[in-house]
Amino acid sequence: MPKMNIDGERLWSSLMELARIGATPKGGVRRVTLTPADREGRELFARWCREAGLELRVDAIGNMFARRHGIEDGAPPVMMGSHLDTQPNGGKFDGAYGVMAGLEVIRTLNQAGAKTRAPLEVAAWTNEEGSRFVPTLMGSGVFAGVYPLQQILENRDTDGITVKDALDGIGYRGDARPHKVGAYFEAHIEQGPVLEDTKTTIGVVQGALGQRWFDVLVTGQDAHAGPTPMNLRRDALLAAAQLTLEVNRIAGTFPDNARGTVGHLQVKPNSRNVVPGEVRMTVDLRNARDSTLLSMKSELEKTAQAIARERRVSIELKEVVYFPPSEFAPALVERVRAAAQDLGLSHRDIVSGAAHDAVYLCRVAPTAMIFVPCEGGISHNEIESASPADLAAGCNVLLQAVLHTAGTAAP
Repeated sequence: MPKMNIDGERLWSSLMELARIGATPKGGVRRVTLTPADREGRELFARWCREAGLELRVDAIGNMFARRHGIEDGAPPVMMGSHLDTQPNGGKFDGAYGVMAGLEVIRTLNQAGAKTRAPLEVAAWTNEEGSRFVPTLMGSGVFAGVYPLQQILENRDTDGITVKDALDGIGYRGDARPHKVGAYFEAHIEQGPVLEDTKTTIGVVQGALGQRWFDVLVTGQDAHAGPTPMNLRRDALLAAAQLTLEVNRIAGTFPDNARGTVGHLQVKPNSRNVVPGEVRMTVDLRNARDSTLLSMKSELEKTAQAIARERRVSIELKEVVYFPPSEFAPALVERVRAAAQDLGLSHRDIVSGAAHDAVYLCRVAPTAMIFVPCEGGISHNEIESASPADLAAGCNVLLQAVLHTAGTAAP
């Protein structure tokens, strides 16, 4: 296997140049999916791919695939990737690092004149974030057959624009069809505090927590804050507050890395002297075991019913996202671990608490992820930060794992 290293300065420079597209005043990035800023980011990536001699294809949901031919070019490609879209007030590294790390692996191989047995691909998946269109992980979900293409194309954002029209608007509704993948690697910032807290450079990701997301509607009765006695109120916000506390209790009492979050509330009529009659809220449950995640869902439903009776309101739970816990391919996980060890990098096993495109790719191909630390564990935030040295280390691990998987030959 060739002993080579990626160019850390080139990787950092690419990330910083990409981050100028959609840059925010606080140093973050606003490159929401299928917007003009997303198109500009895609165009920059496409130009870099062409300069690296890659063959670029785009499929019907806008996923981009940049291919480097292999000696056995008919073999399924070893794919690297992540996403270019961001949260409305996102950071420079979430998603972008995985795409730029894949491109840097290609540039390194080109510079060394190294050939691989299997072809390599760098993928940029559409709408991983889900901040404009539902569902999250949209592009990889369509690619893996989780979501039907035609149905997803008709999904609308809050302005009524369909995915299809948005793709057409930026010129990225292609015609490439899903293809077989030999293996998939995704490099990513951790988006949590564990690696930094333990002073570890590489997270060897075992898999990802399963998730169940709910839209919740709490309906009570608007009432004047003065004349309405406390015991006669049907206060939707009070019930929602109680349910929020119960979500926290559920996450704190169940095993297997349980998580529970209420991240969004809308209160009506939202007036200081009116008892709230309606609350729309979200609940996010996560767990490493599918059976435990199902038990958490049952506990949430039972608890919501009890609160509704106590507060004399109605509570409707609608599950809008579900995917089971993901277990990545042991052989590829071991290659990530071995690469970190061979490079003398501190490493530890870790489970991803966040969803990534790898969650759906692992349904159709052997998959592994590589985590590197992010400052303070902060992500989905304009102040998201990672060190150039850690990013380079993760990319070097990616290079070695990909070479081991794709196979090499002399120039």
